[in-house]
Amino acid sequence: MAEKLKIISLGGLNEIGKNLTVYEYGGDIIVVDVGMGFPDDDMYGIDVVIPDFTYLIKNKDKIRGIFLTHGHEDHIGSIPYLLRSVNVPIYATRMTAGLVKLKLEEHRLLDKTKLITCEAGEVVKLGKFSVEFIHVNHSIADAVAFAIKTPIGTVVHTGDFKIDPTPIQGGMTDLARLGELGKKGVLALLADSTNVERPGFTKSERSVGASFDALFRGCDNRIIVTTFASNVDRIQQVISVAAKYGRKVAVTGRSMENAMKVSVELGYMKIPDGVLVDVNHIKSLPDNKVCIITTGSQGETMSALTRMAFNTHKQVEIRAGDRVILSASAIPGNEHAIGNVINELFRKDAEVINERSGPLHVSGHACQEELKIIHALVRPKFFIPVHGEQRMLKTHAKLAQEVGMDPRRILISDIGKVIELTQNSAKINGTVPAGKVFVDGYGVGDVGSVVLRDRKHLAEDGMIVAVVSMSSEDGSVVSGPDIITRGFVYVKESEGLMEELRRVAVNALESCQQEHCTDWAAIKAEMKNDLSNFLYKKTKRNPMILPVIMEV
Repeated sequence: MAEKLKIISLGGLNEIGKNLTVYEYGGDIIVVDVGMGFPDDDMYGIDVVIPDFTYLIKNKDKIRGIFLTHGHEDHIGSIPYLLRSVNVPIYATRMTAGLVKLKLEEHRLLDKTKLITCEAGEVVKLGKFSVEFIHVNHSIADAVAFAIKTPIGTVVHTGDFKIDPTPIQGGMTDLARLGELGKKGVLALLADSTNVERPGFTKSERSVGASFDALFRGCDNRIIVTTFASNVDRIQQVISVAAKYGRKVAVTGRSMENAMKVSVELGYMKIPDGVLVDVNHIKSLPDNKVCIITTGSQGETMSALTRMAFNTHKQVEIRAGDRVILSASAIPGNEHAIGNVINELFRKDAEVINERSGPLHVSGHACQEELKIIHALVRPKFFIPVHGEQRMLKTHAKLAQEVGMDPRRILISDIGKVIELTQNSAKINGTVPAGKVFVDGYGVGDVGSVVLRDRKHLAEDGMIVAVVSMSSEDGSVVSGPDIITRGFVYVKESEGLMEELRRVAVNALESCQQEHCTDWAAIKAEMKNDLSNFLYKKTKRNPMILPVIMEV
């Protein structure tokens, strides 16, 4: 029986972020992207969300290499966590490799990891796979798609992309190569679905430059620009227009400093001599000679812009008249945090300019017409939409049908599902372990759904601790019960309620004594039950109740 090509997504389907796709043929596995996701509002205390690596760890002897499409966190962020258990070579373009190197240094993994730099056009052969790097446009330099060749056919994996006819650098997406592959025959296409709901074409990055020029021209106040740290072309445009109008540029925010360091070293960013200054020196410059580029476009709590807005930044304070340019769109879920920062900027009489004022941001993802072009060029036998929530995947499937794809040849999968491909068939057959693993501080995976549920409970309803000391000899109450609350009510104003709670606890203990109950677990359960019932009737709240018995 002929071998089947298995394609397994461990992230990036029915969610935004933590993109990870496994390709398996015979005894060989390659991994495309190892991204991370960001926590939802109800994931209290969670720093990042990473894929479940169980399947990869179990099959680590089969893994031949990791291939990275580009350097965004949702495609490279989980690499350090995977490398703790699986040590395999990583293949990436120069900019992506530079950002991965910083990440590996931070996690002290650089010396143990084989990081191989590739250029668009190169082909890497590993086991039964050969992977060709194909240049695409995105909102970060050096993004690529992959043509993955196997004994049963070629799979095109686009990664995040758009078609930009006038990019700042690097040339347009290599449509000619995609067309050549389409003519030779493509078994399957896995394409980015992020912007599939938007009609038309995504605007060129160059269109933002004209907006910056208009905002810098004739401005006598300081200009502060925030954008995504990884958007090298955007930062380059800000630096170029600042230099044109005689402004010095200071950079603040760790991720921004790191991204600029890598891109300058690799030649992706060119800074004119004398333009860049230390952020500590801007106070000595007149306002009309200052431009500050900062992180914080998403309202992140510890970002430089947020700290400036709330007066906790050590070097920069927002002043009346400062022109603050937000050159980024809100990632879904961040609207509230961004709104808080904008309100604070207005409170300080800063002039805030965002997308509503003109084209200050363009997406890095293909809209409907660009996706149609890719489908028409690649002409795949089978289509698997990726990188998107359910509505995006379904919309992309519908778009593929509009350009002539047979609906029976479109597979909408989910994380953990195994797609099996032969030369003439594609079906979902079986599942592997998949899901979300939570990272909290140094802990990876030790916060599960039960712990999160408890954190949610504590956040919503607070906690009550009932402490009682009991004799180890006869089980009589020596002292207490004492009632301690956190996040439930303000105790000084609720002394009556505290006294009633104490009385309920006393009654529960007396009830247990009358029934000659000496099992402490049963006594705790009785106290918890009585307190819970009383509180719900009295306050319509369900705080977490923890009875504590101390033996004396």
